[in-house]
Amino acid sequence: MHLNFSEDEVKRLHKIAEHFGLTSPDDLIRRWLGECEEQVERDTVSSDFEYKRPKTFWKGSAGKIYHGDSRGLLHKTLEEHSVDLVVTSPPFALRHKKAYGNEDAHLYLRWFRPFAAGLKRVLKPHGSLVIDIGPAWQEGIPAKSLYQFELLTMLCEEYGFYLAQDFYWWNPSRMPVPAEWVNIRRLRVKDSINPVWWLSPTPWPKASNRRVLTPYSKSQRSLMKSGYNAGPRPSGHVVSDVWNRDNGGAIPSNLIAAPNTASDDPYLKYCRMHGLEPHPARFPWTLPEFFIRMLTDKGDVVLDPFAGSCITGEVSEMLGRNWICGEIHEHYLEGALSRFKKTTRRHAAPTQPPEGYRARAPHPYCPAAEEPLDPEGGRVLD
Repeated sequence: MHLNFSEDEVKRLHKIAEHFGLTSPDDLIRRWLGECEEQVERDTVSSDFEYKRPKTFWKGSAGKIYHGDSRGLLHKTLEEHSVDLVVTSPPFALRHKKAYGNEDAHLYLRWFRPFAAGLKRVLKPHGSLVIDIGPAWQEGIPAKSLYQFELLTMLCEEYGFYLAQDFYWWNPSRMPVPAEWVNIRRLRVKDSINPVWWLSPTPWPKASNRRVLTPYSKSQRSLMKSGYNAGPRPSGHVVSDVWNRDNGGAIPSNLIAAPNTASDDPYLKYCRMHGLEPHPARFPWTLPEFFIRMLTDKGDVVLDPFAGSCITGEVSEMLGRNWICGEIHEHYLEGALSRFKKTTRRHAAPTQPPEGYRARAPHPYCPAAEEPLDPEGGRVLD
């Protein structure tokens, strides 16, 4: 294919390409083509997609499990504005592919757009969307991908969501990966935090932090007993007498500490007993519980369109909410049923350490502390 440009048009293309840091008009045209394709996809997503309706896999008194493509669930099966809360963890943009499927970082936004439009469609005006989205690294270099933040920007700028608050899930038990940069070359530290975006179609989603108060620490109770020293602080904040009031617990931070190592989980026992493959990327119970308590009332509808083992449904049911789970891989749903059978389901929430989990400060000294740093940043492996 040959494109016919005048000499003046070619000069203008070179000038524009140079302005954008591109090496040639060819690169400029490729960039323009990609932007046009993305716009076509955005326009198409907003139209009536012919997604297949997922099949009902299981139905209980409080919830339902669908097997199939969740784009059909979001665009076809569910009614508009019928869901109070979405708590989900879509496949991450990992370099190493997982059995449950995941997209490359550079294709992630394109892949997610139909889900974004569907999520906006089914959420109630004052509902919430909570997305756990794990980290990814760029290929071959010790630098992180920005896809999580690009996804957040897309959801807000293109689909009209508001970022109510950013949360971070700290998994104290996560393995020290990526091994190349953490264990072998010792250039980075353990990557143990997942961003969790809390979004809503409105800046005013229904919510109450009184639902998720944490127990007062011993030092806090002692301070409340002896009394606060009211007045200004060096930070500029002013502490008043009301700080001494017992509100039944402390307001939690947006850092949620929850390990994911429960080997005695009834779900895992059921899978082992029946020769089923457990889902490898399960929520810890604490994560959906926190948001379901804070953002919904009893009888509200909670949805997880990337349900995996359906722990969101299990937590919702135990908290008196109605729920809907969608999952494309049927073999994971076979194990998920254990969460709702009378003989194998959990009858109480798992216990948490009374004092929670404490982040340890870096050690002030270690033998390698004074070794000279590599001016090349560890590019060459010894």
